[in-house]
Amino acid sequence: MVKGKKEIQRARMWRYFLDAATDVIEEEGIQNVTIRKIADRAGYTSSTAYNYFKDLSHLKFFAAMRFTTDYLNELPDYMAKGKNTVDKWLYAWECFCKHSFEQPEIYSVIFMGNLGVEPEELLDHYYDVYKDDLSGLPETIQAIIMQHNFSKRSAQFIQGAVEEGFIKQEDVTLIADMTLMIWKGMMNTYMNHRRTDTKQEAAARTVHFVQQCVIRSIDPSRRDELAFNL
Repeated sequence: MVKGKKEIQRARMWRYFLDAATDVIEEEGIQNVTIRKIADRAGYTSSTAYNYFKDLSHLKFFAAMRFTTDYLNELPDYMAKGKNTVDKWLYAWECFCKHSFEQPEIYSVIFMGNLGVEPEELLDHYYDVYKDDLSGLPETIQAIIMQHNFSKRSAQFIQGAVEEGFIKQEDVTLIADMTLMIWKGMMNTYMNHRRTDTKQEAAARTVHFVQQCVIRSIDPSRRDELAFNL
C-alpha cells in the first residue's frame, strides 16, 4: 500500500530523531540518552520529539535496534553451520551471545527494559521504517527476528526439533523459558559486575549453560548427531 504524505513525513521525522539518538549513543552511551539531547541534536524541541515517541524508553528501544545490524548480518552464517534444528538453534544462541555481551547495554534495553507496551508493536513499527535491515535474510530468520518475545521466538524455532525427533513437544516451552532465564541471569550478573568474567567468557558460559539445558532434554542416543561444540 502506498503511503500518504503524512506517513512519509512522519517516517522522515522518525529517522531524524533516531539518527540523532544513534549519534548520542555512540558518543556518550545509551545510559546517557535523554529526549532533550536527542531533540537538540536533531534540531527540534523536546515537545516535538514526544509527538513521535511516547516516552524515552521507546526512543531508546528504537535507537538500540540500530546497533543490531552486525548480529543480523552474522546470524545466517552461524545457523548455516548446523545440520539439524538443535544445532542451528545453538549456533544462533552463540551468535546472539557474542553480540549481546559485546554490547550489553544495547541488548538489555531491547530484551530486558520496561517498555510499557507490547514490544511486538514497537518492533513492527521499527521494521516498517527500516525494512532494509531485513533484506537479504532468509524468510525463516526474518520470522524469528520479527518475534520479539524471546521465549516464543525460541519455541517457534525449536519446534522443528520436535518434528525431527530430538525433543519432546512438552519440553519446548520449558526449554525456551529456561534458556531465556539463563541469558537474562548471566547478562544481569555481567552488567552488575558480580563476576570477573570478560565479555567473551560471559558469552561462552551462557552458551554452555544453554547447550547443557538442551542436551539434557534430548534422547542420549541422538546426542551424537549434534555438530555444535562450544
